[in-house]
Parts: sequence; C-alpha cells; structure tokens
Amino acid sequence: MKKACAQHILVKTEKECLEIKEKLAKGADFGQMAKRFSTCASAKRSGDLGEFSKGDMVKSFDDAVFKGELLTVLGPVRTKFGFHLIKVLYRNGGQAPLPVSPLS
Repeated sequence: MKKACAQHILVKTEKECLEIKEKLAKGADFGQMAKRFSTCASAKRSGDLGEFSKGDMVKSFDDAVFKGELLTVLGPVRTKFGFHLIKVLYRNGGQAPLPVSPLS
C-alpha cells in the first residue's frame, strides 16, 4: 500500500491560494503560512496531515500527493473543500527501492 506524508494549506479562493504560493516562493515558511491562513483543523499542526494511504483523500488531492514532486509546493489543487497548496514530505510503498551501487 502506498503511503505519503504531507502538509497543506486550505483556503476558500484560488486567488488567495495563488497569493500564498507567491509568498512561499519568496521564502515564507510553509508551516507558518498554514497556521496563519489555512481553514483546515490541521493548521494548528502547521498543516501537517501526518501519514495517510493512497485513496484516503479526495481524488484531485490524492493525485497531486502521489504524482507530484516531493518537497515542492503543489497547487492550487481544487477540491470540494476549497483550494489547497500541498507539500509532500515523503512517499513510500508501491515500488521497489533503487539498488545501491557499492563504492569502488
């Protein structure tokens, strides 16, 4: 079973989402922005959703988490809850680990 850990910021409008994404691009801290702007209960935990399995979240959110680049700000991702900015901290499961080549 594929699992991931992510932080997110949930807001009501795409405009607000894009404004926050711009601040993040200029170096704002994701966790601080989540605490300040996110309407999700996870805002208290800097937007941390903890670890969850593929299929636990709504499809568009799930797709972004399991297909998007790690440790970059993804979004805006629209769901029935609003607009999300997502930062995937890690993913595991579902694929074989890369072979480690011995040092010569």
